[in-house]
Amino acid sequence: MDYRILLDLAVIIVFAKVFGIGARFLKAPQVVGQIVAGLIIGPSVLGLVEQSNFILQMAEIGVLLLMFSAGLETNLRDLMKTGLKALAIACAGVFVPLVGGTLLYMAMYGTSPIGSLEFYKAVFIGVIMTATSVSITVQTLRDMGKLKGEVGTTILSAAIIDDVIGIVVLTFVIGMTDSSTKPMTVVINTVLFFVLAVVVGAVIYFIFKKYDASHPHTRRIPILGLALCFAMAYVAEVYFGIADITGAYLAGIILCSLKDSEYIAEKMDINSYMLFGPVFFTSIGLKTDIAEFSSSLVWFCIGFVLVALITKIVGCGLMSRILGFRGYDTLKIGVGMMTRGEVALIVAQKGLSANLISSEYFTAVILLIVVSSIATPILLKLLYNKTDKKQLDTEVAV
Repeated sequence: MDYRILLDLAVIIVFAKVFGIGARFLKAPQVVGQIVAGLIIGPSVLGLVEQSNFILQMAEIGVLLLMFSAGLETNLRDLMKTGLKALAIACAGVFVPLVGGTLLYMAMYGTSPIGSLEFYKAVFIGVIMTATSVSITVQTLRDMGKLKGEVGTTILSAAIIDDVIGIVVLTFVIGMTDSSTKPMTVVINTVLFFVLAVVVGAVIYFIFKKYDASHPHTRRIPILGLALCFAMAYVAEVYFGIADITGAYLAGIILCSLKDSEYIAEKMDINSYMLFGPVFFTSIGLKTDIAEFSSSLVWFCIGFVLVALITKIVGCGLMSRILGFRGYDTLKIGVGMMTRGEVALIVAQKGLSANLISSEYFTAVILLIVVSSIATPILLKLLYNKTDKKQLDTEVAV
C-alpha cells in the first residue's frame, strides 16, 4: 500500500472544509470553496496533492453518491401534479441552452461535420449548460415567503424535470461519441435501460417497501439502498453503455417514495459530506491547470457564462409566457431556473472522462456556478419587489 494516499486525503479534507466555510461566509456555494481548495493544493499552486488513480476512483464514487442522493430527494408526487406546464418549461430550459452552448463553441473554435468528434464536443458544451441547480432559488423564495406560490412550485418542478432530461441527453451524447457504436444502437440501449429501470425498479421498490414496513428506520435499509445504487450504476455502464451516474440517479428515484427515503438520504449525506464529496469537488480543482490558460479561453469563459444565463432566461421565460404566465412572472421563472451547481460539475466530469472536454474548461463551469449563485437571489428579489410594489399601487388606486 502506498501510504502517501493517507496524507493526501488528510490534506484534501482539511483544505476542503476550510475553504468551504470561507465560501459560505462569502455567500457562495460551499462546493466552490472546495474546488478552489483543490486548485490551491494541486500542481497549479502549492503542489501538496497530485492526481492519482486512487483519488480519481474516490471521486467517481463521490459522483455516484451525489446523483443517488439527488434521486432520493426527488418528489415523484409533486412531479406528477405539476402536469405539462413544468415539463414544457423544462424542455425549453434544456433545448435553448443546448443549442446556445453548441453555437458558442462553434463560433469560437469553428464548425465541424455532424457526427464528428469535434461536433460532439460542441454539443457537450451545450449539455453542460442544460443542468439546473434550484437549491439557491428555493432558499431565496422560502426567505421571501414565495415558495408555495404558482411561480415557486413551477420553478421547483421544472428544475427537477430539467435534470432528468439533462441526464438523458448526457447519456445519448456520450454514447454517440463511440465511433464503433451506431446512433440507433445508442437510442435502443437508452430506451431499453429506462424500460428495465421501470420494470425492475417497480419490483425492487415493492421489496424495499415491504422490508421497510417490517424493519422501519434500520441501518439495513440505507445499506441495501447503497448496494442498489452501485449495482444500477454498474449495469448502466457495463451492459448498456450508459453513463454510470444515470444508473445511480435512477436508483435514487426508485427509492424516493419510500417512507424512509429521507433516512436513506441522511445516511448517504454522511458519507458524501465527510469524505467522498470533498474528494470529488477537490479533484476538479486538482485537474485544473492555470498554466494552460490563454486569452481565447478567457473569452470563452465569459461567453460561456453569458450564454448559459441568457439561454435559460429566454428558454424558460418564453415558454412560461406561451403557457399563460404574464408580466414579471415569466422573468421570475427564467431567472429562477438559471442557477447551476453540482449537476453541471458532474456532467463536466463525465465529459472529461469521455475526452469531450479538457480540464481547463472546468474554470468556465466554476465561474458559471459562482455568477449564477450570486446573481439569481439578487434578481429574484428585485423582480418580486417590483411585483409587490405594482400590486400595492393597484390596491391604493382602487
